[in-house]
Amino acid sequence: MKYKKVLLKLSGESLQGNKSSALDEDRLNHFAREVRSVHEKGVQIAIVIGGGNIFRGLKGTSQGISRVQGDYMGMLATLINSLALQQALETLGVSTCVLSALKTESVAEKITSRRVNQALGNGQVAILAGGTGNPFFTTDSAAVLRALEIHADIILKGTRVDGIYSADPESDQNAVRYDDITFDEALRKGLKVMDLTAFTLCRDNHLPLVVFNANTEGNLLRILLGEKIGTLVHL
Repeated sequence: MKYKKVLLKLSGESLQGNKSSALDEDRLNHFAREVRSVHEKGVQIAIVIGGGNIFRGLKGTSQGISRVQGDYMGMLATLINSLALQQALETLGVSTCVLSALKTESVAEKITSRRVNQALGNGQVAILAGGTGNPFFTTDSAAVLRALEIHADIILKGTRVDGIYSADPESDQNAVRYDDITFDEALRKGLKVMDLTAFTLCRDNHLPLVVFNANTEGNLLRILLGEKIGTLVHL
């Protein structure tokens, strides 16, 4: 395997699929199978999931909810998604733990880098909920922070498109896809890969990133086997 320890970042919307409900059982099972396929190969995998399918803190400000309160609501949404994915994984026989940046002892232990590494070393998939535990930070930033804490080899950001484009490929037919790109090039071109805090944190700590289509069966395993899937962002 090309990578031995990885951080998989999924958006909350990815769990929604094409349905109006917050969670799509078929989509959950798809991601669970994808994770199992790499876990069976001995890869240590930690997962951070967004909460946008349930509640997005920034959007709540338009509904009269303060940014701080809204962000905490969003963090709790990530915990719901994490518990749902845990159930899907354990149904497939994958040992899984959910760790939270928020104090939610009845459903998840508190995150520490030592505890995450312990879980990974014991052969568990670690699902890391609650963002950073602080308002004003996205789950992209949380994903990079957790990846650095556990010394992950790479971050894999699953999306619904097959990489990074010069423009939105869903609205611009002339958008050009990049096979690979440097952090500085992406910043100069103004490409929207992650929020600026997360992206800069990756660059400054020499942590590579692959953006790929997580909806395509087998893509996660292909990346870890060294195939050129999606877009690699590097120094």
